[in-house]
Amino acid sequence: MASDDECYDDYYDEDEEGLLVDEDDVGLLEAEEALPEFRADHWAITRKSLSTAQQQELFMVMNLVNLEPHNARALLMHHRWKMDRITDFLERRGREGLFKEAGIVVPPEENSTAFPFGTAADNGAHKRPRIATCNVCFDDVSQLSDVSTMDCGHSFCNDCWTEHFLVSLDSGRKHIHCMEVKCPAICDDATVRRLLGLKYPAAAKRFDGFVLESYLENNAAVKWCPSAPHCGRAIRVDATDASDWCCEVECPCGVSFCFNCAAPAHSPVPCSMWDKWDAKFRGESENLKWIQVNTKSCPGCLKPIEKNGGCNHVSCPCGTYLCYACGGKLGLSHNCNRYDEKTASSYDAIRRQMLRFTHYCDRYNVHAASRKAEQDGTLWPSILKRILQLESASNVRPLNRDASWLARAYHALLASRLVLSRSYAFAYYMFGDEVRTRPADRASLAMAKELFENQQEQLERNAERLSKVLATEAPPVLEEDQLVRTMQETVNLAKIVDSHCREMYTCIQDELLPLLLETMNIAPYRPDGPDKAKDLPA
Repeated sequence: MASDDECYDDYYDEDEEGLLVDEDDVGLLEAEEALPEFRADHWAITRKSLSTAQQQELFMVMNLVNLEPHNARALLMHHRWKMDRITDFLERRGREGLFKEAGIVVPPEENSTAFPFGTAADNGAHKRPRIATCNVCFDDVSQLSDVSTMDCGHSFCNDCWTEHFLVSLDSGRKHIHCMEVKCPAICDDATVRRLLGLKYPAAAKRFDGFVLESYLENNAAVKWCPSAPHCGRAIRVDATDASDWCCEVECPCGVSFCFNCAAPAHSPVPCSMWDKWDAKFRGESENLKWIQVNTKSCPGCLKPIEKNGGCNHVSCPCGTYLCYACGGKLGLSHNCNRYDEKTASSYDAIRRQMLRFTHYCDRYNVHAASRKAEQDGTLWPSILKRILQLESASNVRPLNRDASWLARAYHALLASRLVLSRSYAFAYYMFGDEVRTRPADRASLAMAKELFENQQEQLERNAERLSKVLATEAPPVLEEDQLVRTMQETVNLAKIVDSHCREMYTCIQDELLPLLLETMNIAPYRPDGPDKAKDLPA
């Protein structure tokens, strides 16, 4: 039997992807300019910084259309805190149209001090009324300080306003409106806070909390971190377009999640596909474990067989030789990463569905387990040892002692494992019977599938090569020529792996998803992982 190294050399004996390069190519990965990518700002909002976050947007609207804070907040809540929608409405309908559409009442710009209870002034001049009656409780009020007037001009006694505020707050209303029948005006926050504070201090504190929390509950650009137990943070994405909210973020607490659906990060799988995969994977994978580990169907006689030792190239009693990893018949054209519809057609429908899920589930698990082993096992400590060894090598020129390329290659490997594992979850639904496309696009889907699987295959091959190179122990004494060759191979393999990841994302977003009847998007490729949110200063 050939050794692992011999098999490896035979399998990769071609000068694939320009791997064998000149010494001048060292550093190609570092020197190449990356394509510009949109990166929204991500902010983590805590209770302490919540007021600051809200005030930033309130001031923008207050200055834009000359509004008081309570009306600015109502306008933002109506448009789900989307400044682009507010500016769009303002351009198309003007200031008055913007307010009317949101149900906001503002006093006339030249409005003088309103008189309570509709009291008119003598001879056209406003005078303080000596006595008036509240139209709610019908009590006489003689002091102007005992009444309050809202933007709409309606006035009632402070006692009635206070009880109205309390009832509205207890009912959970988003806005506290004027007491006048059918009046849409929103009550001034300062007045609500002042009157509640005099009689119901606890309710005033609840109102303050309600005002702040409305920023989180009605804001499409803010999502609670899904950590459990909850870390107390909400994440805000400062983006100019709603499509930019299809991204993945990392909270300062360390939890990474999809901002669009709040599930754990799952690109390049669209949210709806990931939701189905996650439920199916958790529900059926346990039932399939014994089948996956213990049996394979012989491609010759279709009988289940169990491997009791040795390598993965096994023989069935019927004389058929097969690969135990995939169940396929061995031969020169054997390829392990593609799902073979023709072979599966020999089985009944239920068996075919099980085999199909097993195919994708098995490969999803393999790459997920490989990433966990490479992340939590001995690979990174071994790489750190090589970095320290290289940095202290006296027989190597100072220019070549910089071993940061090893760390970058390691992170490229981890990123490729994530892409590979999730690519099988995507393929399970994208190329299944449930996929809904226009009949005219069926041929395009077949071509795009071929492109996707070719890229998937290339990524798998080069990820394994990179893993092998990084796992190779460096000799105790480093020779500079050997170091340069290792650097060339590692740097360029990392570049190839990163390129294949980007190509797979492009294929999914530009070639495959547009063929679906249901609109779907994926988060952009991030080789360094989801964007990290920063704590917003209080």
